[in-house]
Amino acid sequence: MKIIVDTNIIFSAILNSSSRTGKILINSKDYFTFYTCDFLRTELFKHRNKIQSLTGLSESEAEELELLVTKNITYINEKLIPNKIISSTETLLRNIDLGDVPFVAMTKYLKGKLWTGDKKLLTGLKSKNFNETITTAELSKLLDKLESHS
Repeated sequence: MKIIVDTNIIFSAILNSSSRTGKILINSKDYFTFYTCDFLRTELFKHRNKIQSLTGLSESEAEELELLVTKNITYINEKLIPNKIISSTETLLRNIDLGDVPFVAMTKYLKGKLWTGDKKLLTGLKSKNFNETITTAELSKLLDKLESHS
């Protein structure tokens, strides 16, 4: 299953790598294929000082943790997404959050599921009949089922 990971999932995993979110990202590459946008790299760099402050880690420790959490994620340049998909995604997200266009467009482009913890985004997408989303709880339940059958 293709899972597109948005920024809040990565931040959540970095801030608590032993959480279920962190464990899914770090330990479930045999079950899921994770993708994200290059935009995430910019976000991580922009918030690196805040991450260090919240975790109490040194710069090198924070970078190491970031690499651990993202090692199973394939970054794709969102410029590869066709303009038609970007445009339809902007229309879809106009009244929700245009900041999520890269992640939702990537989800459409790869025909995957968007993994997000953003309640406003989830609710807004569902209200517009976009159901290609998955929550941490749903992903965790699916992973438990897959692991029990292997």
